[in-house]
Amino acid sequence: MPPEDKHNDQDSFRDSIATIGEDGKRSWLFPSQPSGRLYNLRSYLSWVYLIIFFGLPFIKFHGEPLFMLNVLERKFILFGMIFWPQDFFIFGLGMLIFIVFIALFTVIFGRIFCGWACPQTIFMEMLFRKIEYWIEGDANYQRALKKAPWHTEKILKKSVKWILFFLLSFLIANTFLSYLKGIDEVFAYYKNPAKYTSGITSLLIFTTVFFFVYSWFREQVCLIVCPYGRMQGVLLDKESIVVAYDYVRGEPRHKFTKKTDPTKGDCIDCGLCVKVCPTGIDIRNGTQLECVNCTACIDACDHMMEGVHLPKGLIRYDSEKGIAEKKKLRYTNRMKAYTAVLIVLIGIEVVLLSTRSDYDATILRAKGMLYQEQPNEEVSNLYTIKLVNKTRDSMPVDLKVENFDGRIEIVGKKLGVKKEDISQGEFFVYLKKSEIKNRKTKLVIGVYSHGKKVKNVKTNFLGPVE
Repeated sequence: MPPEDKHNDQDSFRDSIATIGEDGKRSWLFPSQPSGRLYNLRSYLSWVYLIIFFGLPFIKFHGEPLFMLNVLERKFILFGMIFWPQDFFIFGLGMLIFIVFIALFTVIFGRIFCGWACPQTIFMEMLFRKIEYWIEGDANYQRALKKAPWHTEKILKKSVKWILFFLLSFLIANTFLSYLKGIDEVFAYYKNPAKYTSGITSLLIFTTVFFFVYSWFREQVCLIVCPYGRMQGVLLDKESIVVAYDYVRGEPRHKFTKKTDPTKGDCIDCGLCVKVCPTGIDIRNGTQLECVNCTACIDACDHMMEGVHLPKGLIRYDSEKGIAEKKKLRYTNRMKAYTAVLIVLIGIEVVLLSTRSDYDATILRAKGMLYQEQPNEEVSNLYTIKLVNKTRDSMPVDLKVENFDGRIEIVGKKLGVKKEDISQGEFFVYLKKSEIKNRKTKLVIGVYSHGKKVKNVKTNFLGPVE
């Protein structure tokens, strides 16, 4: 029977989670080591992910990291393209597109991201958990080791595991910090630690947090901290693809016998799907908050079905409607709506990126300053200019009045801005009195660099009116 049709006493699993006991204390999970086709595929994809994750900070483009999110300096680099605070609306829209994409992806494919691409799952299941299996053995050995008194073997195994966990956490912390500050600055921490005490402190804090998460907190990140698991309750519907148990075929459950009984289902109640689950759930109870779609239960069930000569796929990727009504996935109106929003947002982002300027200039009249009458029938106004250079090359700047026969006189040093920097300056604009017809005259100033016009900036020119 489908989970929602069960009696209340059979549905009591929804009142608690597997990692919390009846006394309210943490129930430590010892999932069995998974194996099978999907687990192997996840392992291969994880190696690709890990190579990209640990290798990307070393890849540079024009001397800059290919990917960096420097929040403190408000400098973001995505695939070689630099975004400064002036471009935050473009970057923010990109994040919104990512969120809508995740929502659309979840509506169609459920939490497949959690099991196949989430860094938390990949690090936990493909790195830390494998180290644990290698040192302490499978679930039964780990459980026995935990209950055993502190003897030489236990101290040795726990010490080796924790040292490896800490070293791996340290490596992840260095990589994580490289995405925030750049790999060169992280290397500088080691060359001159006295100069970069804040950086070393950050590195140790990140290492401690990662070590705590992967040595103790573990699946609680997915159950308690991550908001994505709670989002699925809103995003999933009966046509979303999830890791699901075919209750139509599997119920009623029974213990395996060699005799075929047409009144019994295919589920032989072996419990392997529960034993391999990293969050401790029974997938046969239906879609649950704790399920991260890791597919360990699919591999375990398929292996058992092969052993008892029954068709595989009792647990598989499918939708609730697909199991109940034997219907294939269809493109629903809800999916179409998400897709339409996503296409519109992507279109806007493409336009913003294609029209994005590598330079920016803002010109304002100096505050509190009126016009000044000059000899030769001229009138002057004082202006301030703010220049933004988003490129990797220095930018000398020249100014020219575009819509009048006026002249410009720079105050102080010559205008210019270094690569990836911001600078300010002041200058006077001189116009003939005969050209001033109104109290405020629209003025267009051309900003030039290396003889090429970078931008036209509009401002006002104050002058006397006879």
